[in-house]
Amino acid sequence: MPLVTLEPLELAALLCSRVCHDVISPVGAIVNGLEVLEDEKDESMREFAHDLIRKSARQASARLQFARIAFGAAGSAGAAIDLGDAVVIAKGFIEDDRIKLEMDAPRVLLPKNQVKLLLNLLMTATSTIPRGGVVHAKIEITGEQGQFHIRTKGPSARIPTHVEGLLKGESDTGSIDAHAIQPYYAGLIAKAAGMTVSLALDGDEVTISAVAV
Repeated sequence: MPLVTLEPLELAALLCSRVCHDVISPVGAIVNGLEVLEDEKDESMREFAHDLIRKSARQASARLQFARIAFGAAGSAGAAIDLGDAVVIAKGFIEDDRIKLEMDAPRVLLPKNQVKLLLNLLMTATSTIPRGGVVHAKIEITGEQGQFHIRTKGPSARIPTHVEGLLKGESDTGSIDAHAIQPYYAGLIAKAAGMTVSLALDGDEVTISAVAV
């Protein structure tokens, strides 16, 4: 497959589109809830609107916190990130009534590109269990180098089409859209972190591993 070539402005625009896509749903729900409160007199409906606003506000906050580390600068050049904080943020972003996230990780500081890669791979992992299931991540640390082993299990588990190619910076057409930017970006982060990513499917389980080159 041909390599994807993106200008910096294109990459920035596609990442912004991806973040907006993730945040627009809970923000829209907040707006809907506020409109109900303006017009509705029935107390049960008003309580429903309050619940919707609270839930959606938490969801929007979790998605923005996740995006700040997974896609953003998250500190100055060369900065390290607390892995424990990243685990909390990942749980807030990923866990819902369909997906459970289990993390086996020490609380240490890791170089930011490694943490960014971990969060991006966790996001990729959720796409392997479209009907929900469990994501289990084990992080092993040697010095300042982490190794990530993520296992997902659920009905209809699969490796999404083109993800392996996108992680390598490849696509069928040599171009990508906002939907495909996340695994492509994960591949860029892996390269910057000096790590390589592999995926494997075995029955209803998918394994994603990232190790130092």
